[in-house]
Amino acid sequence: MTGQFDLTFAGSDLDRAADLRGTDKAIPRADDRCLVFWRGKVLIDLNAETPIYFVKAGHRALDGADYIFLGVDEAGPLFAFDISGWEPDVGEMPSEAVFFDPTHQRHPDFPDTIVFAEPRGLLMNFTPREGELVSTAKALFHWHQSHRFCAKCGHSSDMTQSGWQRTCPSCGASHFPRTDPVVIMLITHGNNILLGRSHPWPQGMYSCLAGFVEPGETLESAVRREVFEETNIRVGDVKYIASQPWAFPNSLMIGCHGEALSQDIKIDPVEIEDALWLSRSQLLEVFAGNDTRIFPARPGSIAHYLIRNWLANRL
Repeated sequence: MTGQFDLTFAGSDLDRAADLRGTDKAIPRADDRCLVFWRGKVLIDLNAETPIYFVKAGHRALDGADYIFLGVDEAGPLFAFDISGWEPDVGEMPSEAVFFDPTHQRHPDFPDTIVFAEPRGLLMNFTPREGELVSTAKALFHWHQSHRFCAKCGHSSDMTQSGWQRTCPSCGASHFPRTDPVVIMLITHGNNILLGRSHPWPQGMYSCLAGFVEPGETLESAVRREVFEETNIRVGDVKYIASQPWAFPNSLMIGCHGEALSQDIKIDPVEIEDALWLSRSQLLEVFAGNDTRIFPARPGSIAHYLIRNWLANRL
């Protein structure tokens, strides 16, 4: 495919230096550069063109915090710290009931323009390197938070290998970060495209259908099964297009193009809230802002990438 649109988190060929994990060279020194996270949000500079605010590892706000060795670049090692134990003022606490949290939190040890922000609101602002660093660190920190106990014996486990492993001090079992494969499907029938919406999404938001790959299932089978389960539409030919790490929380989005064999929709209301067909001309009106009843997936996401490339005849 040529003329590809931007796809955030798709990687920047960072040298992850896996051979250094667990060694002294993967322990942060005072001047090493670090990303800082708080409950899934990343520290940014509101006034910077590229938003990530790198902090020196010796900064007092990082004292005692968990860290992950991310890799090395031409300027040296890179780390991420998680300071989720910090409690902001009550008025700055985000709501737990929203699909997307637009609020910012300000830590007293950083300047006023330095805030914690939701990465999904910055998809088109990250450089490729920033995107890879954010995606990697966010996914790893979430995995550590949700896998604190050994799956073999139930004892609390420890972060090891510079944040890339957990080890149980009781039974010695080792546990490694998991990534959940998810198929996300651009389903077309001639000049029409199938879009759906999930229950918690903002009003009017429609996107490509998606679902987790099940054990023992190929990507092609997962595409056909998910589309049929959600809309009762059969899919024929399926082709792989592109992939995107999606650390919300630990997924790898596998973008595919499927050709529908029918157009009669019958949704499963447990799976999705709605699904519809849009013609190419209707979708062009949506992207041009002339039809405000529907708004598509966020730029930088693989759903947006698939749809835009289909509209531009680049698939």
